[in-house]
Amino acid sequence: MDVLLDILNEMVKAHPTSNFLNSLHQQYCNRGGLSKKQLEGLHSKASKTNNISQGKLATLEAIIKKKPTRERAAATVSAPLPIKDAALGKQIADILEKYPQHKRLLFLRSKFDNNENISALEIAEIEKFGKLLLK
Repeated sequence: MDVLLDILNEMVKAHPTSNFLNSLHQQYCNRGGLSKKQLEGLHSKASKTNNISQGKLATLEAIIKKKPTRERAAATVSAPLPIKDAALGKQIADILEKYPQHKRLLFLRSKFDNNENISALEIAEIEKFGKLLLK
């Protein structure tokens, strides 16, 4: 015995022009189930209709209570932007002033300008380039 299908059939007979009820009936017949929100909407409509038995309404309420309530996750807090190291920016600029086509330093400057994290290995690489190229 399918209580939901009985309720849907009775509601479609009571309100044949209701798009909401027709779409719920179609979805239930095609997919075999309804979401919690759809069931709540069906319950509110069915409780206003006199020809639906109280037992079927109680069963519908039990089905609604059984379904899990899905809530959206709270917005995540983004990590703060890294603080720009002015000395590192100046060192990159000094090297690029002398060697403007240095591809690795151009890449690191773009990371620096876009506030992306520069790893300790990359900082050591910049310092190494500074020692080698700015003698």
